[in-house]
Amino acid sequence: MIQENPYSLSGKTILVTGGAGGIGSETARVCAGLGASIILTDIREEALAMSLQSLPSPQGSVPHAMICADLTNAADLERLVDSLPVLDGFVCNAGVMKLVLTQFISEEELTRIQNINLNAPILLTRLLLKKKKFSKKASIVFTSSAAGVYRVSVGNAIYATTKCGIDAFMRTVALEFGPKGIRCNSVNPGMVETPLISGFTDEQKEKEKMNYPLRRFAQPADIALGIAYLLSDASSFVTGTALKIDGGMTLS
Repeated sequence: MIQENPYSLSGKTILVTGGAGGIGSETARVCAGLGASIILTDIREEALAMSLQSLPSPQGSVPHAMICADLTNAADLERLVDSLPVLDGFVCNAGVMKLVLTQFISEEELTRIQNINLNAPILLTRLLLKKKKFSKKASIVFTSSAAGVYRVSVGNAIYATTKCGIDAFMRTVALEFGPKGIRCNSVNPGMVETPLISGFTDEQKEKEKMNYPLRRFAQPADIALGIAYLLSDASSFVTGTALKIDGGMTLS
C-alpha cells in the first residue's frame, strides 16, 4: 500500500544542465514545485540567474543554487563536479541543433554539435560517477529526442546521430549501475516550443504540426513532467527506458 505521494521530490537534490531556458528551466521549476532542491548549470550566466530567481522557494533546508560552466571545457567540468553535493537526481539537458544537408556537413559543425550533445554528457556523467556524487537510488535522466531514435528527417543527420548516441549511452549506464541502485533513462520529445526551433518559419511549423495527431508541438512543461516522473520514486522500477513524448508524431 502506497502511503506517501511517490511523485514527490521532497528531500531530493537535483542537478539540471542547460538550465538557463527551455526544457531545462521548466524542468527545474517543476521539480522545485515538487519539493526538490535544484542546482542549475549553463554557460549563459545572466539567463541562468533569471531561471534561478523563477524557482519557487525550496521546501527543505537546502537552498537552490546555480553554477555557471561550459560543459565542453574539461576544467569547467572538474570545477562543477567538485563543487556539487551528493545528488539524488541528474537531468542532462543541454543541447543544440542545426539543420544541414549531409553533403554540406562541415567537420567544424560536426565536432561542435557532437561535443555539446554527446561528448559533454558522457564526460560529465563519468565524472559524477567516478567522484561518487550520486546517492543510493539516484536517478539520471537524459534529454534525448525522437529524432534518430524513432525517426529521421532531411537535414538532421548530426543532431539525430548525437541523440542515438545518448540513448545508447543511457542504456549502458543503466546496465552497469543498476546493481548499485542508480537508474538511468531518457525522455525523447518530438518538436518542443523552445528557442531550439527558432530557425523554422511559421509556415514550416504549421506544416510540421500536421504530422502530430494532437496538432501541436510540445510545451516545455510536457517534457518536464515526464522528467519529474523519472526522477521520482514513482518510477523506481524503470531503468534503461527511452520515454517517448511526441504527441503521437511517430505513429505514422
